[in-house]
Amino acid sequence: MTASSPSECRSKTADAGRKDQRPTKWRTAAQQRVYGRRLLDALRATAGGGARAVKAAADSALALTARGQSRWSRSILLLRRRRRRNRLKFLPIKDKTRSVRGRTRPASSPRGRDRLRLLRRLVPGCRKLSAPSVLEEAADYVAALEMQVKAMRALADAFSGARAAAAAEAQRGA
Repeated sequence: MTASSPSECRSKTADAGRKDQRPTKWRTAAQQRVYGRRLLDALRATAGGGARAVKAAADSALALTARGQSRWSRSILLLRRRRRRNRLKFLPIKDKTRSVRGRTRPASSPRGRDRLRLLRRLVPGCRKLSAPSVLEEAADYVAALEMQVKAMRALADAFSGARAAAAAEAQRGA
């Protein structure tokens, strides 16, 4: 059987590409449950700490769930230990650019280099990695952040539902 239209060919090749992709460990239900429990415990410990405390708790719970198996998770855990030891606040990171005189540059566009430099700054622990390694770490980090968003949405929905139920109960009692 042959495809009669180009759109059918595209859909078959797109399906074949999806089958070749390995599923990320962050999409498993067990991993999401583990992270949800750790996040809830971390948020309880930082009650009343403000937005930075919530962000730090969510990041450290995510890194603990990754068990230090990725570079970004080791970087977050190391930063957490340093902060705990020194009791420091977040400090702005200065961008240190180096001169490249006398060196040959790879044949890539300036726009691509800028985007890669930005990606290296966004993913924790990836400032000095090669381009393929940065892309692999970034893919894992984005999948982990997607799971973090799902867990936080679920918590927010649960808390807003509890608040609405408490308000309705208070209205009935009055």
